[in-house]
Amino acid sequence: MRILWFAWFRTRVGAAEEAVTLPAEIRDVRGLVDWLRTRSPGHAAALADDAAIRVAVNQTYVKFDHPVTDGDEVALFPPVTGG
Repeated sequence: MRILWFAWFRTRVGAAEEAVTLPAEIRDVRGLVDWLRTRSPGHAAALADDAAIRVAVNQTYVKFDHPVTDGDEVALFPPVTGG
């Protein structure tokens, strides 16, 4: 799985992207986010507040109950505001 980090998530995680092997028990975005939080203190800080997390799977915005598979591209970013 390819994980893309945007905006301040990138700074907290310390990378623009990561390649990870999805554990077999992870089946949806919720499980993925919970698992990513355990990868480092930076991951935990970036993903501390569910309300501040937006997710796209294969370039489509999704909710936390959306399924994920090991071949997906998952982008994580904060809410976007217009101006």
